[in-house]
Amino acid sequence: MKKKLFGSRTVAAVILLTLCAVLLLQPVGTEADTPYKTYTVDGYGSTIKTQTAYLPYSTITKIGEENLKQPTDFALLDDGFIYILDTGNKRVVVSTMDAQLVTTFGEGILKSPRGIYVTKDHTCYIADRDAKSIFVFDADGQLINTYTKPDSAMYGESMEFLPLKIVVNSFGTMYVVCESNTNGIVEISPVDGGTFLGYFGTNSTKASLWTIIWRALLSDAARAKMISNAPATPDNLAIDEKGIIYTVTRGEKAESLKRLNIAGVNMIEPKTFEDLPAAVTAGNHDNAFVVSQNGYIYEYNNDGDLLFVFGGADDGEQRIGLSTKVEAIQVGADDKIYVLDSDKAQIQIYESTEFTDYLHDALYLFSKGRYMESKEPLSKVLEMNSLFDYANMAMAKALYKESDYEGALKYARLAKDLDTYSDSYWEIRAAWLKQHLTAAVLIIAGIILLWQILKLLDRKRGILAGPRRFFSGIRERRLIKQVGYMFYYMRHPIEGNYGIKHYNSVSVASANVLLAVMMLFYVINKYFCGFLIKTVREGSYDIASDIGLILIVVLLVVGCNYLMCTINDGEGKLKEIYCSFIYSFAPYICFMPFLFLMSHVITDNEKFFVDFGRFFMFSWIAVLVFIAIREINDYSIKETFKIIFLTMFTILIVCLLAFIIYVLWSQVIDFVQQIPREVVYKIES
Repeated sequence: MKKKLFGSRTVAAVILLTLCAVLLLQPVGTEADTPYKTYTVDGYGSTIKTQTAYLPYSTITKIGEENLKQPTDFALLDDGFIYILDTGNKRVVVSTMDAQLVTTFGEGILKSPRGIYVTKDHTCYIADRDAKSIFVFDADGQLINTYTKPDSAMYGESMEFLPLKIVVNSFGTMYVVCESNTNGIVEISPVDGGTFLGYFGTNSTKASLWTIIWRALLSDAARAKMISNAPATPDNLAIDEKGIIYTVTRGEKAESLKRLNIAGVNMIEPKTFEDLPAAVTAGNHDNAFVVSQNGYIYEYNNDGDLLFVFGGADDGEQRIGLSTKVEAIQVGADDKIYVLDSDKAQIQIYESTEFTDYLHDALYLFSKGRYMESKEPLSKVLEMNSLFDYANMAMAKALYKESDYEGALKYARLAKDLDTYSDSYWEIRAAWLKQHLTAAVLIIAGIILLWQILKLLDRKRGILAGPRRFFSGIRERRLIKQVGYMFYYMRHPIEGNYGIKHYNSVSVASANVLLAVMMLFYVINKYFCGFLIKTVREGSYDIASDIGLILIVVLLVVGCNYLMCTINDGEGKLKEIYCSFIYSFAPYICFMPFLFLMSHVITDNEKFFVDFGRFFMFSWIAVLVFIAIREINDYSIKETFKIIFLTMFTILIVCLLAFIIYVLWSQVIDFVQQIPREVVYKIES
């Protein structure tokens, strides 16, 4: 009995140990270790979740035994020193990378320091707002220079000097962001105690057409009372090793991040941007990082394409990796990201994952034109995430440089990279034409010759009489004849509408057939047109919604137009209005197949032909609709415009009422669903 019991316990222990081993050997996902998710943007402009790009590494909360108080900026040096602007204590704290205190300086001199920049030789520049000065300290923390308001009429006599942020190039030229200075970044040379060189990287002003017209109509006194349309002041800036200036400005949308060359010209325009950027810094791989005030970190490549978004705001649980109020961001030589949080008085540190390291290697190699070498790290990235669009885009460009156009076409399609796709397709098409053009011309010539021979034989022997009688019989069928009426309607819309109104040249059935064909062409063109024209995601289909939307639009337009025409003495019957409206879309049925075929053989430079074809087609439709409303109801031109306006207004009112009914009905349903829940709750309590 004991032996049996011992055996069963042994088996149970073995099973338990095996289960533990299996659980321990399971891979642990980094996502579970991070308090935030990582996102990227695909080729369609959609934000999608991706692998964790950066992990929380550690947090610097104290420097030695010194506590920070409302720090507002810091500088990170490659030799392992951190200069922290301890604004609340009006000093600079110098630390090692492992948070050991080295020294402090600036006490008794600094008043409200906001920005700091430290050169490689440890010369420290500090922008002090309340002191209205830029203080320069040497490597020992001794004050060696002070720059105040530039003595230049170009600066502006009434303009105060309130420096907030500062960077310095290799020649000692200072670039200063000043509070409320809308002229741009202040550029100061160290020559002659500080020479004002001018304003740099001024933000543009924007005004809507309505604002421009309104200002033009106002009197001088009223115009003076309006809020001036002044450019926004940059919020922060950074400089890279090449002297390229990066700026961030709140509320500037696509221009919230700028990459300025020496002439002050912006070289990027990100499609994805942060509305409240707090700081910017240059990376080590021709990339840049922007951090928002609430802790979201954006990484961009050299062209302004978004690679990652991660981080976020702390919800009060004090989790590592989340921030409260971010003031500055820096990148170390080891690619770690350092983010300064003034509310928490600490520096959050993030380290890159293997996925990001491979991407950075590819990013750097590709930016240097080393396409062959970039393929290896790109392949590693795609092994981890085959749908990461930037890697697909870079791989497509690398293959294009190697003249592998078929491969480039494949990856460009995955990344929705229209430029590389177009260039690759042009090369493939050119090679195909070079190889098959002669054969294609001979085939076309042969078809034409064969047709001429058939026509000659038909005249002499009537060999096509049978097929001619067959097709003639089909054309004479009433429904087919009514459908074919659209060709006459397109060319002679006035007579065509007269035929609809007085001779019943068409029927509701024929109009329904045309509507069905229209919907079919719309669906085919939307989901299967050429890649350069396509606007929906590959493999994404919502045909039922498309058909439903078309039917709703037709019912709304026809119904509202009939209602307005009836009220305003229109002569058109509902059937006539419906048929004339559907037949007005005949150009869509005639032109769309050709535009669809053309979309499959054009490159980006030839999209104009498709765009012009669509413009011509819809213009023709608009003219036919206008003539239909006028002729069916016997209106004048003025009355026709009036009815069109009233129809559009009625459609708007109907949509608004439908929305209100939907909201109210949703509330009723929710109320009804809550009743049994309340009853159950009362019974249980």
